Amino acid sequence: MELIFATGNKHKLAEAEFILGASLPRLKLLPHEGPEPVESGVTFLENAAIKARAAFEATGQPSFADDSGICVEVMGGSPGIFSAIWAGGRDDAVNRQLLLDQLTDISSEHRTASFVCTIALVEASGETFFTGVWPGSVAMRVSGDGGFGYDPVFIPEGFEVTAAQLEPEVKSSLSHRAMAMNQMASFLSKR
Repeated sequence: MELIFATGNKHKLAEAEFILGASLPRLKLLPHEGPEPVESGVTFLENAAIKARAAFEATGQPSFADDSGICVEVMGGSPGIFSAIWAGGRDDAVNRQLLLDQLTDISSEHRTASFVCTIALVEASGETFFTGVWPGSVAMRVSGDGGFGYDPVFIPEGFEVTAAQLEPEVKSSLSHRAMAMNQMASFLSKR
């Protein structure tokens, strides 16, 4: 089975190959290399659907896309869908630092956050959606060299280290993206 993954993010592609490869060994992921559509939605679901539909329309092949981000409770759920461009561009380090700066006066017990990932799968037969939510909190400072995005400032619930300090296998089994992709893998394996 072949699936188009509508992403330009090489980190997400590698993570998807690792997560989905475990349960769907015959699955071949192909990156969609067409123009990226404007993510004009106001939810993770809407933006994932926009990207997956564009890839499906361009290729005619089953396509999926994810939209994900970090949602900080004390900030009303922000950065949310704007996580990748929170500081005005797509620089992970700058985005992380802005988030930490915005939380400077917030004590650790009030830094509750969640990583959210919604996947849209678009096929000729219709659209299906999958969502994973990984609860945790925002660290006081950047820690760890692994992962990408906000991983170095996100402490998953039940851990005392950031997602960037977890072994890749551990992160890829627990993360928001793993939750959503495992739901999709289960859906696809029933065919």
